[in-house]
Amino acid sequence: MVFSSVVFLFFYLPITLAAYYVAPRKWRNMLLLVVNLFFYGWGEPVYITIMLLSTLIDYTHGMLVEKHRANDKKARLFVLSSVFFNLLLLVFFKYYDFFVTSLKAVFPALPLEPLGIPLPIGISFYTFQTMSYTIDVYRGDARAQKNIVTFGTFVTLFPQLIAGPIVQYKDVDDQLRERHENVAQFASGVQTFICGLGKKVLLANSIGMLWDVSLQNAAALSALGAWLGILAYAFQIYFDFSGYSDMAIGLGRMLGFEFKKNFDYPYISRSVTEFWRRWHISLGTWFREYVYIPLGGSRRGRWRTYRNLLIVWALTGIWHGASWNFLFWGLWFAFWLMLEKAFLLRVLKTVPRAVQHIYALLVAVFGWVIFAIEDLSVMRTYVSAMFGGAGLVNPSALYYLRLYGPLLIILVIASTPLPAMLYRRLAEKKIPAWVPALCVIFLMLSTAYIVDASYNPFLYFRF
Repeated sequence: MVFSSVVFLFFYLPITLAAYYVAPRKWRNMLLLVVNLFFYGWGEPVYITIMLLSTLIDYTHGMLVEKHRANDKKARLFVLSSVFFNLLLLVFFKYYDFFVTSLKAVFPALPLEPLGIPLPIGISFYTFQTMSYTIDVYRGDARAQKNIVTFGTFVTLFPQLIAGPIVQYKDVDDQLRERHENVAQFASGVQTFICGLGKKVLLANSIGMLWDVSLQNAAALSALGAWLGILAYAFQIYFDFSGYSDMAIGLGRMLGFEFKKNFDYPYISRSVTEFWRRWHISLGTWFREYVYIPLGGSRRGRWRTYRNLLIVWALTGIWHGASWNFLFWGLWFAFWLMLEKAFLLRVLKTVPRAVQHIYALLVAVFGWVIFAIEDLSVMRTYVSAMFGGAGLVNPSALYYLRLYGPLLIILVIASTPLPAMLYRRLAEKKIPAWVPALCVIFLMLSTAYIVDASYNPFLYFRF
């Protein structure tokens, strides 16, 4: 992982950018397609075929939908065919073993065995991207892409290929056909990328070690230790995933693309509804546009709205992984969102903001317990510890509080808009050297951490 990160930062990325800007504009999509496939194949060469198959399926289906637009029945059939093949790939690679294992737990004599096939990197992200393309062509929200190289570039675009954000074709259609790169956009991309790298390496990785220690010793945790551990995970997953999203957005800008932001300070939310408008925005947008609204959204009465929320959040949970805890995590948020739809949002408006904020954070934090711990017996032990099952405070918890307390304070501040506001105020002073100097410092610190540390987990690798 150290070797790969350093090679990416100091060899792959500079060479790719140099080649991209040297290449004639008409050849840039072809160049990106080649380097995208090389980047993907670097991790798992065999799964390039799956990605190419997915690309071919949706490219041909988009053309067929466009061709038969006048015949709605035929066009719908091709959309359904596209969705079927995309879900077939996703279900087979991601969920087959889970289904077989679950069935054999009930029916031991069942003549099926798990295949143990490794999950293709990023399949959940690029499958959703390609599936939405055909739907958008059918709806008239996007034009069918007749150039397979250009479409392949969209599917395999390396900045957001592995960990998102999920990019809808209609949002980058014009950019794929024609981009107008400029120095200001490139500079902004560099700053955003380095900010994301710092989030991931300096913040997420540093606090993640506390979570690992807490989980390994779940049975011996005091209440204070359990809460410190799950708060560590809450910050780790936020800075890990938002860091990767920022890196993707920054890399996209360096290549002339503008991707929508994926996080908007979710931990400042004052309701669960607001939290999910701020967390993993691209996934929430995808499910809203392609599942919730087609089911009727909130337009067909209260009970249909609850049903739709339940379906969407069950699917959201399952999307994250083939394990029961992810389904329960989705249903946990479905429960609170239904309560807010029913009456809780109105009640929250009558209480102080601090109470609203504490409520939203507690729901999110308990959600992370469900999300992070796949073993349900360990999960029960951890929740029990949070409520003092093994005591309220012990020397170990106090030790970790002293050790990680300063970092936790930094993480609390960094998860608010305060650093960005300070950055903007400094930028307004137009001191030429301070922005590049800060970028260099963060890059050097991040690189030093990568080279020196053996702990560099990738939380969204499995999704």
